[in-house]
Amino acid sequence: MAQLAGSPETPLRIRPAQLGDASDVGALLGELGYPCTREEAAERISRVLHDPRTSLLLGEIDGKVCGLVAMDSRYSITRGADLARITALVVSPDCARRGIGRQLLREIESVARKAHAVRLEVTSNLRREGAHAFYLDCGYIEGSRHFIKLLGD
Repeated sequence: MAQLAGSPETPLRIRPAQLGDASDVGALLGELGYPCTREEAAERISRVLHDPRTSLLLGEIDGKVCGLVAMDSRYSITRGADLARITALVVSPDCARRGIGRQLLREIESVARKAHAVRLEVTSNLRREGAHAFYLDCGYIEGSRHFIKLLGD
């Protein structure tokens, strides 16, 4: 069990998400700007639970979920090795600035190492300047430019 930075009396428990966490996961994804219903969150958790190359960890204090981090891994033909990518990291606003994000990040880094990933990447929207500063402060560096194309209809 990890301790919150600057708050040794308040333990942070980090654990894998379960189907019963769907309401909390949905709320946190909404905070991140990706709202979904409880049912949609349950489906997403189910997919993670059935895919050994994905992870979804929750941070909780006194049984209350306060943050999440998600990661997937894949083989990279260019690197000849497995890479991991953080696909979500969010802490509830009422728990912000307590070291929870850093603890979640450290834990998912450990998961990536155990999965033999040689690199951990994260993308962050250009508007999220606070997140950029956070990742830089946590030892991440700016890398390649990221391009997207939506494949709808």
